[in-house]
Amino acid sequence: MQRSFVMIKSDGVKRGLVGEVIGRLERKGYSILEAKLTTPDRATVEEHYAEHKERPFFGELVNFILEGPVMAMVVEGENVIEVIRLMVGDKDPRQAAPGTIRGDFANSTTKNIIHASDSVESAEREINIWFSK
Repeated sequence: MQRSFVMIKSDGVKRGLVGEVIGRLERKGYSILEAKLTTPDRATVEEHYAEHKERPFFGELVNFILEGPVMAMVVEGENVIEVIRLMVGDKDPRQAAPGTIRGDFANSTTKNIIHASDSVESAEREINIWFSK
C-alpha cells in the first residue's frame, strides 16, 4: 500500500467541500489514515512549499494557505499518489477536466481547492511536515 499527503486548502474548507473531497477519495477505495483540521503557521506552509521559494507566486501561495483552516490528510491505497493526482486535475482550472476536483470546483490557479503529493518522496516529506509535529 502507498501513502499520499492530501490537503484541502483554505478555499475548499471555506466553501464547505471537505465532505465532498473526502467522499470522492473514500468512494475510490482509499483510506483516510490521519486527518486534522488545522490553521497552519507560516513556517509550516513555507516548509511545505519550499521548492517554490524562488518563484514569483510563492508569497501569494503562502498567504492564501494562511487565510483559514485547511484539512490535512494521510491517504492510503493502491497507486494512491498517481490516481489521486488524476482525480485532482490540472492546477489551472481552465485546463482541469470536468469530473476532476479542480475541474468541478476550482476557479483560480492559486485558489484551486486541493493539494496532493506528486511522488513517494514528496508524500513522505509532506506527511512528516504536517503530522510529525
